[in-house]
Amino acid sequence: MDGMTVGLIWAQGRNREIGRDGALPWRVPEDLARFAARTRGCPVVMGRRTWESLPERNRPLPDRANIVLTRHDGWCAPGAHVAASLREGIELARQLANPHIGKRPAVWVIGGASVYQAALDEGWAAVVEVTEIDAEARGADAFAPTLDAAVWKRAGESPWRTSESGVRYRFLTYERRG
Repeated sequence: MDGMTVGLIWAQGRNREIGRDGALPWRVPEDLARFAARTRGCPVVMGRRTWESLPERNRPLPDRANIVLTRHDGWCAPGAHVAASLREGIELARQLANPHIGKRPAVWVIGGASVYQAALDEGWAAVVEVTEIDAEARGADAFAPTLDAAVWKRAGESPWRTSESGVRYRFLTYERRG
């Protein structure tokens, strides 16, 4: 949208699991550190349930404009902006983005599953950052979208590492083809 780079960022298990009962299904501090480093200084767009899944002490996420998507009129998120649609949220992010930080992408979509899918369906995303977790999350109820190989190419891959929590993980970067 208007030359602004939109990125998606998530952590997923072996079966593309991203959530269980409104929370992350594992503890990988290195993933959270990477998330913070990548998104800091950029607006983040998320669905209402993703906002509500954040620990209260972390709401709003610091050092970034937080934009929460909801269809509920009058709903408010202290410290965040509210938008009625993903299009409205990304447009608001564009207005709030700091053009002087020199970081790309200019806005990050951070969940949940339906918001990720909508960003992909609309063709707005240019980059997807995935932390691949070498674990299965039994009882998962939220899943990452599938990235179509005809649209997305793997542009970066870290070696497998072991988290301080004992979970194996690696970082993957995908870019939109041509």
